[in-house]
Formats: sequence, C-alpha cells, structure tokens
Amino acid sequence: MSIKLIIFDFDGTLGDTRRNIVVTMQDVMKELNLPLQDEHMCASTIGLPLKGCYAQMFPHLNADELDRCAEVHRRCFAENLKKITPMPFPQVKETLEVLRNQGICLAIASSRTSESLWDLLDRMGMESLFSCVIGAQDIVHAKPDAEPVLKILDILGFMSDETLVVGDMDVDILMGANAGAKTCGVTWGNGTREELKEAGADYIIDRMEDLIIFSRQSVQSYS
Repeated sequence: MSIKLIIFDFDGTLGDTRRNIVVTMQDVMKELNLPLQDEHMCASTIGLPLKGCYAQMFPHLNADELDRCAEVHRRCFAENLKKITPMPFPQVKETLEVLRNQGICLAIASSRTSESLWDLLDRMGMESLFSCVIGAQDIVHAKPDAEPVLKILDILGFMSDETLVVGDMDVDILMGANAGAKTCGVTWGNGTREELKEAGADYIIDRMEDLIIFSRQSVQSYS
C-alpha cells in the first residue's frame, strides 16, 4: 500500500533546535544549582518528555524537583528564542510543500507541547503544511509507546500500513514500529545511524528530499 500519511518528529528532524535546547538545559542547571552537563549529554535526551530529559541526567531528583526543572526549562526556552532563532533543516520546507502538493497528509508527533510546536512552526512558516500536531499534553504514554501515532491515525482516519513515521532518534523509530507503521530515520539530527539501525528503522535517509520517493511508489518496493 502506498504512503498516504507521514508523521514527523520535530526537534532534530524538521527543526534545528539543538542549540536552543542545549543552551536552555544548561541555563536550567545553572539556575537550579545542578551539575553542568555537556552538549552531548544534553542532546542525548532530546526526544524524551521534558521531565524525562532531566530524570535521565539527574536520576536522584524527585517528582517535585523534576516539575521545577520543566517549569524553568519552558521559561528559559522562551527567553532563548529571542536570542537564538531555530531554523528548519535544509530542504525541509521545500520537501514538505512537494509532499503536500502530491496529496500526502502531514502530521507531527513530538514530546514538545503542542503550543510550542505551533509557535515554532509559525516562526518557520510551516504551520499551514500540517493537518495534525500531537504534543506531550495530548497523550498519556509518550514515545516510544505507539499512542502518539495511534492518536493521529484516529484523528485523521488513516491506517498504520499507509503511514510512514520519520524521526532522528531511536524512540521515534520504536514509536512508529509499535504502531505498525513503516519507519524512516534521518541522519542530520541528534541520533546516530547506528542507533537508528539498532532501533529497526525500515529506511534511513541523509537528505530530506529523499522522502519524495515515498509519495510515488509503494513502501514494499523499498523493503
């Protein structure tokens, strides 16, 4: 069956937000007197729910302390947006426009809040390209659980076997696979090719525009 719906991760897949996120995390650590973590450690948590990022870096924190981390993070991220402007990765907007023009429905499943996603999409001039955006507050079970994908399928009326899930981290690939969808890893984000392979990605691409092939041919021909 041909692909009719593509569900994207956002951070590291569509938007180059790595610097914004890392700087924000380090600002949180300084403000809350937590041990300062380097860029690699911070980036390795991108894709997890916000409190999960800090829980992974600081497993000794309790629930109230994690809530405080998330609260400070959201404030610092908004402040940093005034100084650091996130941009789409190369050919992202152009490829999304081609896919939409070819009749592919586009959606986003992210661990970021939906309000933040719509704000970033608006800043990047891409908000009109997406039919559905599912954020952290819209689901109970986060990636790698299948719930974000299954919720989008329910809202938009598609089947898993006509869906492709695209992301830069292993949790994105596992989320798509758990929902019964085909999966595609991208190499320009925060995960490595090896991590994407280990997670079981059906496809791995090095350029956003390579996605256009999925709008023309059945996924079985690429297996």
